[in-house]
Amino acid sequence: MAKVVVIRELRLGILKTFAGTNTDTGIYKQEVDSAFLNTNGLSGDQQGDNNHHGGPEKALHHFASDHYARLRKELPEPAASHCKPGAFGENLVTEGFTETDVCVGDVFKLGEAVIQVSQPRQPCWRLNLRFGISDMSQRLQNSLRTGWYYRVMQPGLVRRGDTLTHEQRPNPSWPLSRLLSLMYDATLEHAALMEMANLPQLSPNLRGLAQKRLETGKVEDWERRLFDGTRSIPGLPYQ
Repeated sequence: MAKVVVIRELRLGILKTFAGTNTDTGIYKQEVDSAFLNTNGLSGDQQGDNNHHGGPEKALHHFASDHYARLRKELPEPAASHCKPGAFGENLVTEGFTETDVCVGDVFKLGEAVIQVSQPRQPCWRLNLRFGISDMSQRLQNSLRTGWYYRVMQPGLVRRGDTLTHEQRPNPSWPLSRLLSLMYDATLEHAALMEMANLPQLSPNLRGLAQKRLETGKVEDWERRLFDGTRSIPGLPYQ
């Protein structure tokens, strides 16, 4: 991988409450010039659900800005107008760098820190509130363009304008585009699931997901993750 990937924006967020709900979120992240990156994420960056967001395997979130143009064309207003860098709560904003360019376990130098790709994002129902569309999480999942997370191998200061310098690629046959296709499209390909379950650099929860599919021959239920927190809200509010 030879391309130079510049961090055009560095973002972190404090907790806010979605309008008309009791649900807290850290998705509304603001630009900062610099922040210290530790094993749990950027200092000062908050999450509304610490059981499913943040932590060592999801310390840093990256969403490809390249996807926003397509989303603006596909979504109704005013949700389409939200589709600009930062809309998905990403910490890192870049251009020309997508799920096809990144492989499971890729290691990058970022400022003073060293980070490793741990897993793709698994969209949840909070996106339905963020965009005011009852199935926004499902739409993003179906697109197979969900963004991804890093774990932190070496803490350090990160600045806007730093570059992602590629250092290692232990799994060149596993770009995130392939992994996302296996997770949400060709979901029961036995040989691929065997490989996925044995990728040491993949987050433990996704290795466990692959193993469970192999054991049961079934795909896990996505309904709770995608919709549960918004089913009882009539007419989702636009933010």
